Amino acid sequence: MSAAIRVLLADDEHLIRTALAQMLDLEDDVEVVAQAASGDEAVAMAVKHQVDVAVLDLQMPGLDGTAAAEAIVRQLPGCGCIIVTSHGRPGHLKRALAAGVRGFLPKTTSAVTLAEVVRTVHGGGRHVDPQLAAEAIAAGDSPLTPRESDVLELAATGAPIDEIAERASLSSGTVRNYLSNAMTKLGAANRHDAVAIAQRMGWI
Repeated sequence: MSAAIRVLLADDEHLIRTALAQMLDLEDDVEVVAQAASGDEAVAMAVKHQVDVAVLDLQMPGLDGTAAAEAIVRQLPGCGCIIVTSHGRPGHLKRALAAGVRGFLPKTTSAVTLAEVVRTVHGGGRHVDPQLAAEAIAAGDSPLTPRESDVLELAATGAPIDEIAERASLSSGTVRNYLSNAMTKLGAANRHDAVAIAQRMGWI
């Protein structure tokens, strides 16, 4: 009999993580060998336990799921990463795929489906939830430049222009220009509206 697929589960919600672990452990060919409650811990545990597949929540303390996946793939090239999320926005999916993630699923996915996706990803395949994929295609790419996205992300904290400028190492005038460009591209009434639109699409 071949060795079981070694899996890491990372989710900051303890109840969800332990329930998933118990369900996956019922599979004969899957073994949960490590768990983590943050993105940084996920990277460390994946490398320490040399896991075959990492199942990562998208939103965690420290590194988010996408950043954690990118770090895991860089340090452990043979590991397949799966993102499980309750925030399946188009931009999140595209960023995850660009980071090397091979599976992307909503948290409503059944344990049976998750186990199948673990096997698929371990075998070198990919699996993206069809509805999330369709939404991502329909939404198109973000119209924002990387710098506009950065400035808008800083604006999401409610920081004043001067503080955003300092944190982004830009002049206040340049920050205003970036915000104005972002508002125009997104058809937003103001920067708060622009932030809301970009967040809803998963572009920041």
